[in-house]
This record gives sequence, structure tokens and C-alpha cells, in this order.
Amino acid sequence: MLISFVIPCYYSENTIGKEVEAIIDQFKQREGYECEFVLVNDGSKDGTFKVIKNLCDKYPFVKGINLMRGFGQHNAQMAGLNYTKGEFVLGMDDDMQTHPSQVFKLIDKAQEGYDVVYGEYPKSKNGFFKKLSSQFNKFTSRVMLDMPKEIVATNFWIISRKVRDEVIKYSSFNPVLDAIFYQVTHNFGSVEVEHHKRESGKSGYTFRKLVRLWLSYWNYSVVPLRISFFIGALSATFGLAVTIWLIYKKVTDPALPMGWASSLCLMTLLFGAVLMVLGVVGEYLGKAILILNKTPQYIVREELNTEDNLQGQ
Repeated sequence: MLISFVIPCYYSENTIGKEVEAIIDQFKQREGYECEFVLVNDGSKDGTFKVIKNLCDKYPFVKGINLMRGFGQHNAQMAGLNYTKGEFVLGMDDDMQTHPSQVFKLIDKAQEGYDVVYGEYPKSKNGFFKKLSSQFNKFTSRVMLDMPKEIVATNFWIISRKVRDEVIKYSSFNPVLDAIFYQVTHNFGSVEVEHHKRESGKSGYTFRKLVRLWLSYWNYSVVPLRISFFIGALSATFGLAVTIWLIYKKVTDPALPMGWASSLCLMTLLFGAVLMVLGVVGEYLGKAILILNKTPQYIVREELNTEDNLQGQ
């Protein structure tokens, strides 16, 4: 059985070589399995792609993909998925936090008949801010994508060949793999795995990138539009109620002065709600324009050890 590994690489010259070697050692201990690697350099300007080249020279089953610029983790994974040949495809990070010693836990679980299996971390080694953002993303995925609570999406997953074939049909410039997985199938499984400390460097997810990742969920949900509608309706109802109240007070007490303060507060509330709704609509409109302009999901600069000269869409 061939297992394909898709690993996006971002400033990982000190870890990606050790990770690939460690996975190969794991496969040497299990008969009946073969592995291949698709290592995608996502705009790293250090020696990451040089290490990938060395691995490709050493192992014919290692494929190297060098992107024209940094497109983001999920885009890099989408690029890598197009080059996989395995019966199962396993996605993991390049920093040894998703550890090679845990890969067969996912592989064994997937062979129980699941389309998608996530590795769950009982004890995460991430910092407080990363843990907080992860919890927020989990909440967001449940609300916006209607994912059940028992599905805990992580960056350590394995999918079947059938799921992979469907996933690569998505050509959106801003993909979220967890959302796509859930659109393809609801046959999910999970298994507990150990979460190791990062061996080198620091997380590439800045606050700006985390916000951008969160906004990517909007590509697969109309929930923000519905929320903005209810906020607009609530604001309009409140404004109508205040107007009726002011008219009533003026009729019952003609001498009552109508102050600027109440009018200003009401206008601020209503215009604030209007601008927020316009912002939500504008976000969707902006994404639609980018899609119409055929913003690329990824662009490949160089390929190593690949059979087909595939081009990013």
C-alpha cells in the first residue's frame, strides 16, 4: 500500500530533512507499506528548497515542488495533493510537532473505513495565543460549516484516494481544506496522537495570517450574511421603536425638548450597523471579484522527481 505525504515547507531547512528520514524509518518497521513525499516549498527564502533538492537526489520517491511565492499553508497543500499517487494521503507540518512516530496511528485508523481521519492532541505544545486561536477556529468551523462537535479538525490528517480526487477539483484561490473535506464527505474519524514541541524556529502564523485564515471560512458559508441581515433587522427595529417612543413623548408632552444627544446616539448606532453589513457584503464581493479575475491558487516554479508537468490552477 502506497501512502503519500504532503508537507508544506516554510523556513524548515533545519527540520524537513530529519522529518522525512524519520518517516522512512517508520516505514522500514512495517511490512506491506510504501511511502512517497511531496514537499512543497511555500516561498521560503532560506535553504529549505536546497534541502528538498538533496532529498530528491537521494530518494526517487521524494517529489519537490517550488512555488513562485508564498501562497499559504492550505494552498501549498492543495498544490501537493495534485502530485500524489497513494491510496491514502497524509498531511502534516514540517516542524516535527506532528511527529513521524505517530503516522501509523492515522494510517491504521483510516483503514477501518474512514474517508478522513484527524489526529487529536490531548496535550498541545503550542503557546497560549496559538491555543486560543485554535479554539476560536474550532468554534468558527462548527458555526459556519455546521461541523459536529465530535469532529476536531487539526493540521495532522489522512484522507482516502477518493476524497483526494474530489478535493483537487476545487480551484478557489483561498482554499480551506477542512471545509472542503466536510463538503466532500461526512465519514470522519479521529485518533489521539502525541503533540511534540517545535524543534526549530517559530510558527509562521502571525495574527494577520490567522485573521486571513478565519476569513477563508467565508468562502464556504453564508452564515456571516445571515448574521448581518439579523443585525440590520434588529437595528431597524430598534430605530423604529425609538422613533415611535419619541413621537409619543412629543405628543403627550409638547414642551419636551428633543435633544441632539439622543438623535446622535441613534444615528451612530444605525449607521454603524449599516457599515458593518456593507463590510460583510463587501468581503463577499471582493472574493467574487478575485475569483472572476482568476486569482491563482498556486503557481509552480520548479518540479523535481515528478512524472507529469502539472501546472497550478
